[in-house]
Amino acid sequence: MIRRLRILAALSALLLGVLGTQAQDTARQESRRAALQKEIAQLERQIKENASKSQNALNELTLVRKQIETRRSLVQESAREIRQLDDTIAVRQEETERLRQRLETMEQYYRRLVRNAYKNRDARVWYSYLLSSKDLGQASRRYTYLRDLSRQMNSQAGKIREVRAGIEEEISRLAALRQEADAIRQEHERELQGLRKEELRSDELVTSLKKDKNLYQRQLENKRKQVEALNREIERIIAQAIEEARRKEEEARKNNRTVIKDTAPIDYKLSEDFAANKGKLPWPADGPVVETFGRHNHPVYTTLVMPANNGVNIGVSHDAQVRAVFNGEVKHVIVMPGYGRCVLVQHGSYFTFYCKLGQVDVKAGDHVGTGQVLGRVDMIDGQTQLHFEVWKEKTPENPENWLRPKS
Repeated sequence: MIRRLRILAALSALLLGVLGTQAQDTARQESRRAALQKEIAQLERQIKENASKSQNALNELTLVRKQIETRRSLVQESAREIRQLDDTIAVRQEETERLRQRLETMEQYYRRLVRNAYKNRDARVWYSYLLSSKDLGQASRRYTYLRDLSRQMNSQAGKIREVRAGIEEEISRLAALRQEADAIRQEHERELQGLRKEELRSDELVTSLKKDKNLYQRQLENKRKQVEALNREIERIIAQAIEEARRKEEEARKNNRTVIKDTAPIDYKLSEDFAANKGKLPWPADGPVVETFGRHNHPVYTTLVMPANNGVNIGVSHDAQVRAVFNGEVKHVIVMPGYGRCVLVQHGSYFTFYCKLGQVDVKAGDHVGTGQVLGRVDMIDGQTQLHFEVWKEKTPENPENWLRPKS
């Protein structure tokens, strides 16, 4: 009987261990969904502001298509969550049913043990069992056996109750999972409806742009001139800063002075620190990237190539704060057509450039720290976007490779 009770104890421990398994952590999915919803809301605000302040259909199309892209990601995320929940519910249902069947078997087995003990409940039987022992040692062992039998039967009764309570708790969890799945399905349907509306708006904008190709080409040419002017100016001031630093180093060497690494005109230690933080720099402003690095074809006239983007455009709210991504020195504050005020910060042999600002809170020569406010975004051509660039000496690099990944 003791051996059977030990088997019963092992079975109940196994059941409790299975029931104690936690549900799959959904915190990451919830965080991802919240980030996508926030990005969609930011884009929606920018679209409304653009529509009220500008008649530039291309600007609006860019924002709407970015919104569609984000909405599709959100739809995919919610669909994936629904699949995971459905799979979890199915597994839990099978698991709960399996546990219920095993519990029934365990209870039947336990009832037989209790029934057998009840049949032999007469104290005289137990006394006879003890008194028939051959010696005191055997009597002691028999007494211990009877005492342990009583204790373990009581213990197993408690464990059965715990397992039964665990099954009921699991059933409650299943009900909660079903409610969660239903809520996500409803949200998923709303997201699909929003996606269809955005796609319809995109089609309307494309139709509008196709009606007036000449107007767009004039806007494109004007934009090309602004981009080229900005690129030339950035190249000029970066080259000037590098040349000035190298000239100072050369003069120091000619005067037989040792150039110490930490005090050299180019702060090599700062360069190393900046490079070591590639992929970990904080974002200069909170918002989605609405135009990525490099060359892109026009979204409607796909044979036309847009002006090269040496940085990224980040959609933000009007008057949003812009912050330095790393320690450095402000080299220049300039004003450029189509880009408003621009701030160039040097980080040794690296440079970061922040454009489309209205208010600027720093000046040339200021030393700034990571996260320090440089200024605020202005509305330019009906858009509120931060144009952000990263250069390694005279070469522009993709800023998204330097910034920390978004959740």
